[in-house]
Amino acid sequence: MSANPEVSLQGRRVLVTGGGQGVGHGLAVAFGRAGAEVLVNDLRVERCDQVVDEIRATGGAAESVPFDVTDYDAVQTAMADAGPVDVLVNNAGNAGADGFGSRARFAETGPADWEPFIRVNFYGVLHCTRAVLPAMVANSWGRVVTIVSDAGRAGDPGGAVYGATKAAAAGLTRSIALENGRFNVTANNISLGTMRTPMTEALWSEHADSPQAKAILQSYAIRRPGVPDDVTQLALLLGSDHGSWITGQTICVNGGYSLAL
Repeated sequence: MSANPEVSLQGRRVLVTGGGQGVGHGLAVAFGRAGAEVLVNDLRVERCDQVVDEIRATGGAAESVPFDVTDYDAVQTAMADAGPVDVLVNNAGNAGADGFGSRARFAETGPADWEPFIRVNFYGVLHCTRAVLPAMVANSWGRVVTIVSDAGRAGDPGGAVYGATKAAAAGLTRSIALENGRFNVTANNISLGTMRTPMTEALWSEHADSPQAKAILQSYAIRRPGVPDDVTQLALLLGSDHGSWITGQTICVNGGYSLAL
């Protein structure tokens, strides 16, 4: 994994939520290599510490900021202690405890099924954005990058509430862009297709020839799942000075799953 040498985040402080594994881990390491001081968030402190150690081992600056994104007071307290950040990467997300296994028609679900998705995927973005935005406005510089999903753009049969929460997060980000552009604060979404992460690894390594894996990849023009390196360069661009005239956008990194002008 290597950061684009032309995109420097030197002197910037970046908070990556859900940075302890998967896409968040890749993003945290990439921002560290681009010169940023990275605040690595995760619900589990040991995962934060592992990523912080990895960033520091390559000469980068990082610190652990463990908190639960669904707890508004905890987020406010943690960020008050950590100090202002220049870039927020809203990456923490919940795709279901069983990943691809947690599929059900909406009519067969109820509030207890919906709540985990709403709390992490929407309230988590609300809480973290609210915590860091005032300082960005006061400093007349800020970047909000929210990781969403093509499930929120194209719909997701079997995952309706997951898709709806990702769409809600994208809508919030667009409104943040409109409200704060005059303060030199941009806000954009990166919409992902199916990713290869620790949660889905078994599908690609142990069951790559399964009908489920083949059916998923048939929907992609590039017939492989995404990996963190597919996302990092765009995130660095949007989080840097080079992205200063890009705001309110949802940019797809999805292997051709859904196409749009």
